[in-house]
Amino acid sequence: MNLILSILVAITSLSSVCSYPLEKRANPKGIDVSSNQGPVNWSKVKSNGISFAYVKATEGTSYTNPDFAQQYVGAYDQKIIRGAYHFARPGSSSGAAQAKYFTDHGGKWSADGLTLPGAVDLEAGCSGLSHAAMVSWIKSFSDEYHSITKRYPVIYTTTSWWQECTGNTKEFASTSPLWLAHWASSAGTLPAGWTFYTFWQYADSGPNPGDQDVFNGSLTQLKK
Repeated sequence: MNLILSILVAITSLSSVCSYPLEKRANPKGIDVSSNQGPVNWSKVKSNGISFAYVKATEGTSYTNPDFAQQYVGAYDQKIIRGAYHFARPGSSSGAAQAKYFTDHGGKWSADGLTLPGAVDLEAGCSGLSHAAMVSWIKSFSDEYHSITKRYPVIYTTTSWWQECTGNTKEFASTSPLWLAHWASSAGTLPAGWTFYTFWQYADSGPNPGDQDVFNGSLTQLKK
């Protein structure tokens, strides 16, 4: 009886040790904001568990977010990992021109451990462009951004936009991280080429300002 009891105790102890690495870890939560949110209380946002944020910097080649400095620098001051994003207007000017405007107005990347690569927001219709022309526009933006920053931009889009406006191209999956917009309980079908998302915008409102996002990995991976 004592032998059986000893074995049971040993099994219970081993189970407790082995179960620890199998616990589900929460993926870092984030938000994305623009002038629609105005000045953000980043101290409160951080206390609410937000680890990263994307901030709108520019749109086309003529608009800059009037709240960009407060939002972008404010996040950094709270040690929230932040990145800038550009709202694309493919029908108004070239991808290269818009990438240059973006980097000239806050969209650059720096190796400070708190800055994410810039993102290009692709969602505002197809701008009258064919699939080939849209793919060419995105490549122009991507190449120019990479030339300036040595990083490829994150691509923000929905699966439906990607299918409709690019013909569901696979061209950028090997270079650009995917930031998927899909307001639902699961990410659903991804655009062609990507086997996983890096960021997922899962809701357009929530306990924190702006849209609600999650990173597909650990905090250590996010910092990298």
